[in-house]
Amino acid sequence: MPPYFVLSPRLAVPVCVFLILSGCSMEKPGDLTAGKPAQVAVESVVGPSSAAPAAAVQVPVSSVMQEIKSAPRAEITAPKVSHPAGEDPEFAKRQGWPVKTPAILPGSILPGKRIVAYYGNPQSKRMGALGEFPKDEMLARLKKEVAKWEKADPSRPVQPALHLIAVVAQGEPGKAGKYRMVMPDAIVNQVYGWAKEANALLFIDIQTGHDDIRALLPRFEWILKNPDVHLGIDPEFNLIRSGKKPGTKIGSYDAADINYASSYLSDLVKRYNLPPKVFTVHRFTRNGVTNAHKIALRPEVQIVMHMDGWGAPWLKRDSYKAYIVSEPVQYTGFKLFYHNDTKKGDPLMSPQDLLRLHPKPIYIQYQ
Repeated sequence: MPPYFVLSPRLAVPVCVFLILSGCSMEKPGDLTAGKPAQVAVESVVGPSSAAPAAAVQVPVSSVMQEIKSAPRAEITAPKVSHPAGEDPEFAKRQGWPVKTPAILPGSILPGKRIVAYYGNPQSKRMGALGEFPKDEMLARLKKEVAKWEKADPSRPVQPALHLIAVVAQGEPGKAGKYRMVMPDAIVNQVYGWAKEANALLFIDIQTGHDDIRALLPRFEWILKNPDVHLGIDPEFNLIRSGKKPGTKIGSYDAADINYASSYLSDLVKRYNLPPKVFTVHRFTRNGVTNAHKIALRPEVQIVMHMDGWGAPWLKRDSYKAYIVSEPVQYTGFKLFYHNDTKKGDPLMSPQDLLRLHPKPIYIQYQ
C-alpha cells in the first residue's frame, strides 16, 4: 500500500502530512501519538496531472489546508472485530447480559468469588477427579488449580469446592426400579469432611435416572441445611419422560423442575437462617433445559447455568455460546474434562482461555 490516501481526484497528500496537521505524528504503523507540535514541511504533494517529480516540493500549509477543507470527506468506519464463538461481548449484550439479578444478600458467594470445583465420586476412579486420585493427592491438585485461577484473575477471589455425585444414574433399574443409586450418608459425610479440611464448599449433585427430583431432594435436607453445602442437578440423567436407560439418551429438565429445586433451597435458607445457596444446572444441549426463560430468580438462591459438554476448545466455545450465552439465566459455569477434552490431542482450555468468554464463567468444574 503506498504511503498516502487520496482525499480528492486532484490531491494526494502523504499520510504524515494529514497526521501532522491534525496534531498527531506517526511513530510506527498503527501508532498515533498525540501532543506533537504541528510542522509545516511537506516532502511531496503529487497530483494525477502534475508533472512535478517526486523530489521535495515546498507547499504553504495554508494551501494544503484549503485543499483538505474543499475535498469530499471520505467515510471512515472502524473494522469489525471477529471473535471466536462465546467471546463476543456485543453478542452477549444483545442476548441480555449482564442479567438483572435480585439483590445480593449478605453471605452470598457469587459474584464476589469464583468457585473452582473437583467433580466425581470417591467410589469410582472414572467419574471425575474427586474419586480418581487418593484424597491427599486430589486436594493438592485442586489447590494447584485454585492457584492458577488466582493468578489468572487476581480481581476475583477463588473459593475451592468438592462436587459430589450423591445420586448416581445407573444402567440397570436396581431394587427401587429407578435407574439410580443413592450414596450412603457415610460417603456424603466422608467427602464433607474432606471439603472442610480444604476450606472448600460441598456440592450435592443429583442424577435422577427415572426418579423425580421432588422425591430425591428432600432426602438431602440433613446435609443441605449446612451453610457451606450447595446443590447441583444434571438434566442429562433425568429420563422419566423418555423412559430410556441412562447413558442411551440425553435427558432434560424443564424450568418447572428447576423452579421446584430453587424454591426448595430458598425455603431452607429462610428456615435455617442460612446464607444464599449456589445451585448449578448442567447443560450442553438445546433440549437439556426447556423454557429457560421461565426460570425464576430468588435472592436466596444463586443459579449457575453450567456448560457441561466435552470436546475440542472450538466445540466447547460453540456450546457455551449456543446453550449458555444465548439463553441468559443468572450466572455461568464451565466444565473441563482432564481426559475427554484432550483424548483427541486437543489442549485443555486454560483459565486465560475461559476468561476471554463473555460473560466470564464464575463456576469452574474439573472432572
